[in-house]
Amino acid sequence: MLKYIVKRILQMIPMLLILSVVVFCMVRLIPGDPVTMNLGMGAGKDAIAAETARLGLDKPIWEQYLIWMNNLLHGDFGTSISTHKEVLYEITRRYPTTFRLALGATLFSTVVGVAFGILASVKHGKITDNLLMVLSLVSVSTPSFFLAMILMLIFCLQLGLLPVSGFDTWKHMVLPIMTLGMQEVGYITRITRSSMLDVLGQDYIRTSRARGVGELTVTCVHALKNAIIPVLTSVGLRFGSLLAGATLTETVFSIAGIGRLTVTAVSQRDYPLIQGCILVLAVTFVVVNTIVDILYTVADPRIKFE
Repeated sequence: MLKYIVKRILQMIPMLLILSVVVFCMVRLIPGDPVTMNLGMGAGKDAIAAETARLGLDKPIWEQYLIWMNNLLHGDFGTSISTHKEVLYEITRRYPTTFRLALGATLFSTVVGVAFGILASVKHGKITDNLLMVLSLVSVSTPSFFLAMILMLIFCLQLGLLPVSGFDTWKHMVLPIMTLGMQEVGYITRITRSSMLDVLGQDYIRTSRARGVGELTVTCVHALKNAIIPVLTSVGLRFGSLLAGATLTETVFSIAGIGRLTVTAVSQRDYPLIQGCILVLAVTFVVVNTIVDILYTVADPRIKFE
C-alpha cells in the first residue's frame, strides 16, 4: 500500500508540470491585453511600455514561464494586476468557501444518489424503479441556474425558511449545496443502480439468500461493497466538475468563492490571478482522484497494486 501511495504521488509531479504549461499558455491566448485593461484605453505609449516591463510581459513567453515556475517553487504566486494584492492571499480568502461548497455537494449527491440507486436496483422493473429513473433524468437535465431560481422561490420567498444569499451558516449552505449537487444525484443514482444490478445477479448473492441471510445485509453489505468501485470512480471525477461548476452557483447565491474570483480575473485579463486560481483547482482535482484511487483497496481488498 505504501509503495503504491508513493508511486501515485510521484506520478502527480509530471502531470502537474504539464498542467502548469497548459494553463500558462492558455491564459496567454485569452483575447485582450492586461496592460490596457489595467491602465485604460487612453494610456500613452510610454506608460504602456513601462507597465508592460513592470509586469514582465516584455520578455519571451518561455522566460515568463520559467520565472513564474521559479516563483511558484518558492511559494510566490505573484501579485494580482487588478487588486495589487498577493495572488495567494486572494486565493486563500476564497478557496475554503468553494471547497466547502463542492465537498458538501459531493456528500449530498453521494448519499442521496447511492440510496436511490440501491432502492432502484432492489425494486428493479417496478414502479419505484421507473419513478427514480425518471427523477434522475430530470435531475441531470435541469440547468443549475433554473433549479436555483426554483429553490429560492419556494424556500426563500414563499416559505421564508432559508436565506437568499451567502454561505456563512448551515442555513445559508443548504440551497447552494442542493443546487450544485442535484445534477450529480442523477448520475450517481444511475451508476449505482447499474452496478448493483450486475452484482445482485451473481451466484454468491443467491447463495447468501439461500442460506437465510437477511435481505438488508445481502444488499447493503455483500452487494454494495462489491458494487461501490464504479461509484467511487464517478464521485472522484464528478468532484472536479463540482469545483468547476461552482462558479454559477456562487454567482446566483452571491458567494465569495474562487469560482467568482476566476471569472472576475478573466474579465480583467489578470494573468497571475487566473493562473493561480486554475492551478489550485487543478491540484485539488488531482489530489482528490489520487485519494479515490487509494480508497479502492479499502472498498475491495481483492484489488492488488503491483
